[in-house]
Amino acid sequence: MKVLIACEFSGIVRDAFSALGHSAMSCDLLPSETPGRHHRGDVLEVLSDGWDLMIAHPPCTYLSVSGMHWTTRGLRDSKLTEDALSFVRLLLDAPIPRIALENPVSIISTRIRKPDQIIQPWQFGHDASKKTCLWLKNLPPLMPTSVIRKHRYSNQTENGQNKLSPSANRWKLRSKTFQGVAQAMASQWGKL
Repeated sequence: MKVLIACEFSGIVRDAFSALGHSAMSCDLLPSETPGRHHRGDVLEVLSDGWDLMIAHPPCTYLSVSGMHWTTRGLRDSKLTEDALSFVRLLLDAPIPRIALENPVSIISTRIRKPDQIIQPWQFGHDASKKTCLWLKNLPPLMPTSVIRKHRYSNQTENGQNKLSPSANRWKLRSKTFQGVAQAMASQWGKL
């Protein structure tokens, strides 16, 4: 299968598909953090290259509910959010037969459509909580692979917030796909 992993610099999802024999390529404005097939540039440059499947991770900065307070309080230009939503629509309407778009809880749900599935890393073998929405086109929901049930996960504070302290790299660390989720995507969606 020819697989495009849009807006991915980590190589985690790309490598999960490649390990199963698929022709997978990641694409991002940033260089890949790991060796592998990677297009450094705008995804529009490769979007129409005959892909069988695309998994897209559009930046959530101007979409996530957790960051929208900056826009609603007038501290950030609302055009940034409108541009981000246009990018999401472009990805969802791409000429690719199967698409999964992932983002945290965001305004995509109210401005475009509700997600088809909400997953957590603890459903895929990670001692972590991070609610992630999936918008799917011609793909079934992911089936959990290794559920870990806890009152509070290792990445949470007592009130349930992410305990990763503020830093210049926080966005980068929080945006990476958990390995168990990437493997589930490759093993389940790679068989279609």
